[in-house]
Amino acid sequence: MGLGEMNKDVAMKLIKLLTMAILGGTMVIWIMMPTSTYRKIWLTSMRAKLGQTTTFGKPGVNLLVYMFPMILLAFLGCIYLHLKKQTSVDQFHSGLERKKRDKFGALRKPMLVKGPLGIVTVTEVMFLTMFMTLLLWSLTNYFYYTFVTITPQSAAVHGDNIWEARLDSIAVRLGVAGNICLAFLFYPVARGSSLLAAVGLTSESSIKYHIWLGHLVMILLTSHGLCYVIYWISTNQVYQMLEWDRTAISNLAGEIALVAGLLMWATTYPAIRRRCFEVFYYTHHLYMVFMLFFVFHVGNSHSLISLPGFYIFIVDRLLRFIQSRNNVKLVSARVLPCDTVELNFSKNPMLMYSPTSILFVNIPSISKLQWHPFTITSSSKLEPEKLSVMIKGQGKWSTKLYKMLSSPDQIDHLTVSIEGPYGPCSTDFLRHNSLVMVSGGSGITPFISIIRDLIYLSSTSTCKIPKLTLICAFKNSSDLSMLDLILPISSLTTEISSLLDIQIKAFVTREKESTRNKNIIKPLCFKPCVSDQPISPILGPNSWLCLATILSSSFMLFIIIIGIITRYHIYPIDQGLNKYTSAYKSIIYLLAIAVSVVATSSIAVLCNKKKYYAKNDQAVEGLSPLVTESSPQQLLSQSTSIHYGERPNLNKLLVGLKGSSVGVLVCGPRKMRQEVAKICSFRSPENLHFESISFSW
Repeated sequence: MGLGEMNKDVAMKLIKLLTMAILGGTMVIWIMMPTSTYRKIWLTSMRAKLGQTTTFGKPGVNLLVYMFPMILLAFLGCIYLHLKKQTSVDQFHSGLERKKRDKFGALRKPMLVKGPLGIVTVTEVMFLTMFMTLLLWSLTNYFYYTFVTITPQSAAVHGDNIWEARLDSIAVRLGVAGNICLAFLFYPVARGSSLLAAVGLTSESSIKYHIWLGHLVMILLTSHGLCYVIYWISTNQVYQMLEWDRTAISNLAGEIALVAGLLMWATTYPAIRRRCFEVFYYTHHLYMVFMLFFVFHVGNSHSLISLPGFYIFIVDRLLRFIQSRNNVKLVSARVLPCDTVELNFSKNPMLMYSPTSILFVNIPSISKLQWHPFTITSSSKLEPEKLSVMIKGQGKWSTKLYKMLSSPDQIDHLTVSIEGPYGPCSTDFLRHNSLVMVSGGSGITPFISIIRDLIYLSSTSTCKIPKLTLICAFKNSSDLSMLDLILPISSLTTEISSLLDIQIKAFVTREKESTRNKNIIKPLCFKPCVSDQPISPILGPNSWLCLATILSSSFMLFIIIIGIITRYHIYPIDQGLNKYTSAYKSIIYLLAIAVSVVATSSIAVLCNKKKYYAKNDQAVEGLSPLVTESSPQQLLSQSTSIHYGERPNLNKLLVGLKGSSVGVLVCGPRKMRQEVAKICSFRSPENLHFESISFSW
């Protein structure tokens, strides 16, 4: 290990220690927040020192306690990932590193397989239990305070019965608990977030956390609203439902936010989401209405508890928007007989991504508004100037694309926009002695990218490549043409078994013999427009470092703007008889966030574009649209066995596998994922390490 590597290692360890310290302090704040000690001692002391300043005022306390630590964690995560990205492959997958990872292998095993939560690992159960404990702890403290402090005498002061006074207090506490869940809601859907990547998560794998939190948020906030409706009716204060207070809580704003939330919640019902995905997708854009009126409802001080996650999401969303404004260079395609197409894009060589990454694709000629995620099948190492995705015709959008490309009237250009790629910061497949990949139908796509990546490593690295077994189930023999995509268009001319120790076991479930024709893959060539660009990293080759700059500079700019406006505009007015309107304060905070994020992100993107992409619009001649390998089946033939009229016996294929570490990856229908998860559950042999790759959003 060189001096540079040692310095990086020390820096990474320091970042980990600092991160643990910040997380520990944040956890203490969350645990103490519902207690009287926090309200009467801690908060009083902080407000006495910070809340009376003319620069930030009362919201300054929550700005420091809740928002600053999370932005700092995201910043440190970016620096850590930048250093980790530069770590050499051999060092990262050393024997010592493998042993460290194997120690925690049991924590990644499935603990819950069937049920409303889906497949849940031991680690996820631990963190879910911790979060629910925090939530129950908060509610218990709040309710205890409500029932102890509210007496018949105190209720009579306001002209209420004791049950009405307690209902009023309970409603407030339910809203506060809902704000706790809302504080974590947006982190899982920030696709390019450093907080996800730093702990080995991706937006696809963590989307279920967003779903769980979304249900909790809506249950608590709906209960909060219903309690107040009952209270207002019982106390003859129905007029309160339409009240918009200048300086205090705005009831009408809360009701608008709740209605927007309920509309989003209703469309998440599985039957609606699966059959009418567009309704679900478009309705979810009401999150902007929800957050706007939520801030109006609770005011700046309380909204700063939940704004950090939203802030990080807004940075990510803006960068995605900027990237999606450009049309990318689609060079060629391959049309398969199984209603499947492979799209091949020109790619900037500096764009690197990990296997199993996804790309969001928009084709305006089919739909200007629809964006769909597809798994990348190419390897950024093996194919530095090409990026490929495979699209199976299963819905309206993908079926239209297949019909368009398979039509006798061949098109010579297709306008495409993309967002991404998004995927794991790094993969640890090399830590296993053998790797078993189980797929159903188009679930084979992430495994194609893994195989291609390992083909590259086998020829360039001294790492030991694990033994590979691909178990794939297809409905019809025409689906076997997906196996032809395992090999890149123009790289290999030798039998794959000479590069990898691989076995492919294909099962055709609905046919007892082959009905597949030969040479039926249709290659297509496109003529990109001059304005079409190769797919490039939006923030350049040092994307994590650039994101750290955006997060830090935008937050500092936000602090400066708020400090100046508060000191010279809001504070003088608040000293008079007419207090500054709460809604105006909220608008100022939201506009300050918007201006800060837009300004810093736009400058960062423009600087990177000028620095790295000024000479990058040349045509990529090396990408031939024709299938140059004469017979992919021949290159795979020695490694492939095909079984007709039967399903794979997964229990027989997986149980008893030899090796100290066997990675088991599965991507396919829910039943298949559950079956594999059950085999690899925490009661299974220690050598089986399970990972589910699911894109069922």
